[in-house]
Amino acid sequence: MTLFQALILGVVQGLTEFLPVSSSGHLVLADALLGIDAPGVLLVVTLHVATLLAVCWVYRSRLAHIAVGVLRGDADSLRYVGLLALASVPAAVIGILFLDVLAPTFERPVFAASMLLVTGVVVWTLRYSAARESHRQEVRVSDAVAVGVAQAFALLPGISRSGSTVAAGTGLGVDPTRMAEFSFLMSVPAIGGAAILQLDEISATGAAIGAVPLVVAFVAALVSGVLAIRLFVAMLTKRTFHRFAYYCWFAGAAYLLAAWLSPGLR
Repeated sequence: MTLFQALILGVVQGLTEFLPVSSSGHLVLADALLGIDAPGVLLVVTLHVATLLAVCWVYRSRLAHIAVGVLRGDADSLRYVGLLALASVPAAVIGILFLDVLAPTFERPVFAASMLLVTGVVVWTLRYSAARESHRQEVRVSDAVAVGVAQAFALLPGISRSGSTVAAGTGLGVDPTRMAEFSFLMSVPAIGGAAILQLDEISATGAAIGAVPLVVAFVAALVSGVLAIRLFVAMLTKRTFHRFAYYCWFAGAAYLLAAWLSPGLR
């Protein structure tokens, strides 16, 4: 892998992991368009760890507050951690039980492009749910379950995790920025767990990509991830978040058209 390819994939991962446009879908499409025969596991885990650190940096004060609260036995902090754990269960169960079914979808860029069209519809719903005059600040058990199910659907390439989880929670009445925080903090155990589960495969593929491209991809994903989170929250606050739907529809439709004209992209 060249340094340019590593840079592009890092930026793509950092931006799309948090913006409601599906990081997995974009990586599938980017791989197909750039013609990269990537070793897979090591690169994906490296990019995900970089975006995990982006979350930790942006929400460092909130994470510190929660950690201190848990150590002191604070009921609110313990409840919040419990809700994050509950919301993580559906995706973990589906990921383990249906791994063999999900894995082939990452080799089908046309499928990923089609799912981007679905993501556009999901994101568009925020035009209405986020415009409500009042929202709850509290995340309830029912919200955590619904958001967890939404995250499970986002295991499919092209379905945005951030977009689907925020849309689900906001649709139930939770404040959009509060739900965005919850969604991003949900990614911490999800990404960390995925990295741990793939450690054995990482050791087998480490030499195939090179240290310098990995570092470039990591830094690019980290920096772009921080910027993406801040943009995400700003657009929720300004109630312009639903505009990402236009991008999802354009990107999905454009790739489907390209694949129809050039069968090699299918």
